[in-house]
Amino acid sequence: MERPDAIIVGSGINALVCAAMLGKRGKRVLVLERNGEIGGCIRTEALTAPGFVHDVMATTWVLFMAGPAYGALCDDLARHGVAFTDPQHPTGVLRPNGEAAVLTRDRAANLDMFERLADGDGDAFARGVDEVEANAGLLFPLLGQHLWSRQTAALMGKEAVRRRPSGLTAFFGESLAPARGWLEGDFRSETAQALFAPWVLHTGLGPDSAYSGMMARIIAFSLEALGAPIVKGGAQKMLDAFRALITEQGGEIRTGADVARIDVEMGETAGVTLSDGERVFSRQVIASVTPTQLYFRLLEKPPALAVEATRKFRYGKGNFQLHYALDRPPQWKADGLSEVALLHLTDGVDAVSKATNEAERGMLPEVPTICVGQPSALDPSRAPEGKAVLWLQMPEAPPRIKGDAAGEIDAPGDGKWTEAVREAYADRIEAILARHIDGFRQSVIARSAQSPADIEALNMNLVGGDPYGGDCALDQFFLWRPFKHSINHGTGIKGLWHIGASTHPGPGLGGASGFLAAEAVA
Repeated sequence: MERPDAIIVGSGINALVCAAMLGKRGKRVLVLERNGEIGGCIRTEALTAPGFVHDVMATTWVLFMAGPAYGALCDDLARHGVAFTDPQHPTGVLRPNGEAAVLTRDRAANLDMFERLADGDGDAFARGVDEVEANAGLLFPLLGQHLWSRQTAALMGKEAVRRRPSGLTAFFGESLAPARGWLEGDFRSETAQALFAPWVLHTGLGPDSAYSGMMARIIAFSLEALGAPIVKGGAQKMLDAFRALITEQGGEIRTGADVARIDVEMGETAGVTLSDGERVFSRQVIASVTPTQLYFRLLEKPPALAVEATRKFRYGKGNFQLHYALDRPPQWKADGLSEVALLHLTDGVDAVSKATNEAERGMLPEVPTICVGQPSALDPSRAPEGKAVLWLQMPEAPPRIKGDAAGEIDAPGDGKWTEAVREAYADRIEAILARHIDGFRQSVIARSAQSPADIEALNMNLVGGDPYGGDCALDQFFLWRPFKHSINHGTGIKGLWHIGASTHPGPGLGGASGFLAAEAVA
């Protein structure tokens, strides 16, 4: 292609959204991906047996459907073959004693379910999601637009007038409360508490983390409103659609193109140099990578502030993934779970907190929180007729192992995940799952496990198996993501932009940082 108007390093969801949005504005875009396939955390493979389709990591697209990128690109993506499932039972919880609860897309049904769990819990749920709806004009812009902007300043001014300054600061103070405070303070039923406690793990937080209470309410609101959709035919269909759209717009995607250096001349971006020595010139480079990759690998002379900030930047817990091919759909012992999109196996707030703490201390959790996705229940094309796939994610896995909280698995002396440790930990997870499904082990055709080390091997930006681009604690989020001195997606170098999960508004499949960077570049 001719000299590109912009080069994008990496090809995760934010990079693809950025490329597509720039293409819509008539920009010539070159996407460079060092791996053999595009997608970042989005991968679809036949991991277990022929005919079984597995999304290896990311699978649920509710954040994308709730974000600005979907509004701008949905018609184009649909034209190129993307279709979503529309699950009516987005989530549920199953406790060790067999008690279960399922959230639906129907408010009246949900209120009735919570009231059956405990008197007053229906009102508690309604208060929680109604609070999100009432404050949507403040919450969602802060999670989807540049924070350092006239737009946000105007929003804050408007809200300060409407609420008064003391009211606005009180709202933010309440928003920083942990999920434990909301769940134990508002819900009487431990099962109701258990329904939402694990969801904060999918934001890179734990139930005792600052601001996890508001994130839990936002998730509850979003699941009821939009469900937990997956892409029909596998997430690869989304990647195929983005590739087709970007190419159609005159852009180019190159895989196996390892960027060795981002070139800077006289303080301005000049392009990139690939590992084979090829130079590509452009005055705009957008890097969808971690701070470590950007400032310690890709820039020869990074800004001094960024060097020190990168040194202090923390990565979070790892993920552990487990995939099954089954010769029949799972026969859950509890009723009403066969069509739940994402089911958590946990005993509630304390159980999630315990497993989170163990993982953060480098221990294999004694009882991990298990998220069970049932893709073939939503999309029959994921498995041969009459058979099924399960997608399991354990968001509390130590990047390096110091020990086993159960005292059963020997920790490697160097702390690294080994095949033996991975499979032993997968056995622990499977034993918990099998207690809740009749004849589960007899129904297994094959399984495939990915430890945090395996996940990092798939993508160097998933440091320690962390899919969230770094610890999402308050001091590394919002205005301070990735750094305390960060201003939107700038880097201090003219023409160089930083996007991805390590930047505002953080992790997930929303594509918002790519969308925002495209606005800044254009």
